[in-house]
Amino acid sequence: MRVLVAGARGLLGAAIAREFGDTDLYAFGHRELDLTSETSIADAFAAARPDVVINCAAYNDVDGAESQPDAALKTNALGVLALARAAGGAGAVLVHYSTDFVFDGETDRPYVETDEPNPLGVYATSKLLGEWFTEASQRAYVLRVESLFGEPGAAGARRGSLGTIVDRIRNRDEVPVFVDRTVSPTYTADIARATRLMIERKISPGLYHCVNAGAQSWLEIAQEVGRLIGCTLRVKELTLAKANLTAARPRYCALSPEKLAAAGIVMPPLRDALGRYLSSNVP
Repeated sequence: MRVLVAGARGLLGAAIAREFGDTDLYAFGHRELDLTSETSIADAFAAARPDVVINCAAYNDVDGAESQPDAALKTNALGVLALARAAGGAGAVLVHYSTDFVFDGETDRPYVETDEPNPLGVYATSKLLGEWFTEASQRAYVLRVESLFGEPGAAGARRGSLGTIVDRIRNRDEVPVFVDRTVSPTYTADIARATRLMIERKISPGLYHCVNAGAQSWLEIAQEVGRLIGCTLRVKELTLAKANLTAARPRYCALSPEKLAAAGIVMPPLRDALGRYLSSNVP
């Protein structure tokens, strides 16, 4: 299996590269494969001649997208379209990752794939467009993931919200957390494993929620981390109304992985994933 990974230096891309390390792997960072450049995409495809294309590249600055909409749209929407067309032309399977932010958060139960998206900002809109543009590939999986945590791919790489929370708790620092945002954080190693199983088992292409099972507020998650590592938690409680964020965030944005489970791929519970992540990151 010849596998091309875009965005291989990020939190998710690094986990994907580790999972597919025993294949004929071509793992490209942004410098080697720029989704905003069709020439760059063509060069990468010529080198890899892939059977499978896995896109972990994204513009992830949620607040920055409000003042830089072109940058978000070029990568998250138009870049995905170019990649999907290239995958379709190569006859390759495409895997693309989206986000819980496509929803407005005005619910009280985990979202399922048939729920109607209603993005609240530029970043969220660009990601929803990216979902739609994957249809330019004949065989595409869109996996919505959320609040990623895992082992970074490179020194100085983004650690994600949960990684930052863990660091603060271990350092006995005050931990600012939202008390009114409910999420389904997801271990990148579990996403990578699910991705491989989807491809190898050839489950039906389409849209799936790929998150660890469970829904908790950020406060509850921080409390669970503190309990698991045996550290006293010093919390600074935040609310969306008082956070003064540039871009709106969905209040309740947990996702249900039941469709994926029905296809035979069961995502581990969040508590189990947290335990494995923390035990692999003992300071």
